[in-house]
This record gives sequence, C-alpha cells and structure tokens, in this order.
Amino acid sequence: MKAIRFDRYGPPEVLHLRDVEMPAVGDNDVLVRVRAASVNPLDWHFMRGSPYLVRMLTGLSRPRAGAAKLGADMAGSVEAVGKNVTEFRPGDEVFGGLDDRGTLAEYLSIREDAAVQAKPAGLTFEHAAAVSVAAGTALQALRDKGHVQPGHKVLINGASGGVGTFAVQIAKAFGAEVTGVCSTQNVQTAASIGADHVIDYTREDFTRARGEYDLLVDIAGNRTLAETRRVLVPKGVLVGVGGPNKGDWAGPLGRSVKMVLLSPAVSQRMVFFLAHQTKKDLAVLRELLETGKITPVIDRTYPLSDAAAAIRYLEQGHARGKVVVIV
Repeated sequence: MKAIRFDRYGPPEVLHLRDVEMPAVGDNDVLVRVRAASVNPLDWHFMRGSPYLVRMLTGLSRPRAGAAKLGADMAGSVEAVGKNVTEFRPGDEVFGGLDDRGTLAEYLSIREDAAVQAKPAGLTFEHAAAVSVAAGTALQALRDKGHVQPGHKVLINGASGGVGTFAVQIAKAFGAEVTGVCSTQNVQTAASIGADHVIDYTREDFTRARGEYDLLVDIAGNRTLAETRRVLVPKGVLVGVGGPNKGDWAGPLGRSVKMVLLSPAVSQRMVFFLAHQTKKDLAVLRELLETGKITPVIDRTYPLSDAAAAIRYLEQGHARGKVVVIV
C-alpha cells in the first residue's frame, strides 16, 4: 500500500509517498480502507520537529520509524475485522481520529475501541474526514473546559479555521450567543455558519469590548493574556487552544505555561489543553452532524500524492475551515 512517510525533520519537501507493508490485523482490530483524511497543525509540528519539545515524543535528531507518519483524521470503509470484533463488519463506512497518527495512508489497522464511529449516511468521506480532531477540540474546549451554558456570550478568536468553524457551530448548538473574530475575507463564512456577530480584526479591535463575554475560546493566540482577559466578565473563562509558533523550544506551549502560572492570581479562569480523541465524544459529534447542527467547512482538497502541498497550505495559516486529502 502507499502512505506518506518522512525520514528527517524539515519543510513539506521531506514528505514522500512510499510503498509500505500492509498493516497487520489483530483479533481486536479493524482494517480500514482510507478514502479521505485531513491535516491539522500538529502534522506540520511533527513534520518539522518544532517546537523541540515535540521531539521528546518523536525522536531527537530524526523521527523514529513509528513516528515518521502523519494524519490523525480519516474516513473510509471497513475491509476486514479481527475475530473478536463485534461493532463493525466489512463494508461499513466509518470515520474518526487517531492519537497515534498515520491516516495519510491507503489502509489503517485500528483497535475496535478507538475513536471511530459509523459515518453519518448523508456525509461524504471528505466531509467526514474533516471532523474528528478539529470538532473534538472545539467540543472539549466549550463543554469540558469552558462549561458553556445556554445564554452565555461566547467569543471565538480564530472563527474561520478548522477548530474555529466547528467552535462557532457547537457553541450555537449549546444555546450560546456567539461572536466570531476573523479576517475580512472570512467574515461571510463565519456569519454563514451561525455566528450572531462577526468582528473583522483588520478593522476592529475585539479586546476593546471590556467585560462582555462569559467565555473566550482563543484559537489564534495573537493577543496578550492581559488583552484577552479584559473582554471577559469577572468570573469569565479563557480557554487557550492554539497560538503562534514562537520560540524553538516551547512554541505555542509557552503561552500555556503563562496561563497556568497567572490563573490563580486573577479572577478569571484560564485553561490551556490538548484535545484527546474519544469514541464517546465522536458519538456526540455524530449526532450533531446527523441533526444538521454542525457542518464541516472544507477549504481545499488534495490527492494523497500531493499531501506535502496540503500541509504547506495549512502551515501558511489562512485556511478557511479544513484542508482534506483524498486517498
């Protein structure tokens, strides 16, 4: 089978489409023929080995063999199952995400209890592949970390990206009044997916809205903590999801350290987290998809052979919604 692999850290040119062995299928495993996958910021962090803290997981000087693969989202069809598998059968269409990566490949062998569910019948493989990581991150940020409630005023800073487009829709599904922050070219997109208000950051400074929001989900991470805190009510919550890749060692994680250290000293609660793929959360997202409360937004698609271009485009930071790879 063919899969994307890399032998050294660096720019997208280090990625190559290679012939690799078919994955083994154990008694509790499901073999999936991948039809589509999507790329996420963690993919280019792993590809570049940046920040250096990433290399503690993947290998210091060069990626270890098991870490030299990319992709965490996927959608496809079940080809075979192990003898102990009861949830899936050959021919089933599935979607989900993997914490250990490797979905930029023609086939995957995954455990039955992995974060995989039956694909909603009305969803294409391309749209289903866009869901797990970005929508799961948005769900956990709003529900688990932000404790969003009906009537809450929620600000999404970075409302037009992969996580942001899902965050706007999920916040609305939970009954919040949502304000999205994005660039001029994405204002219409944010409004079309349900944002009650949209702030064009090139024309208006959202941090001037003092004490207005119950919850701020900060995906862009492009303003200081003092600036973002002042838009919150006294007991408001700031949830950090991402941020600019500043510094070779900690990158966007440096901002998370500041949040942890400062949070006990201020009235607002500040939380930074990395999402974890779970089967239970994917079931919640599946219901939201089936009821039409969330819809994946896809910017561009690329063939598997051009996965390097997909990651290059994502790395530029201007993608509107998700970037998907057709396998």
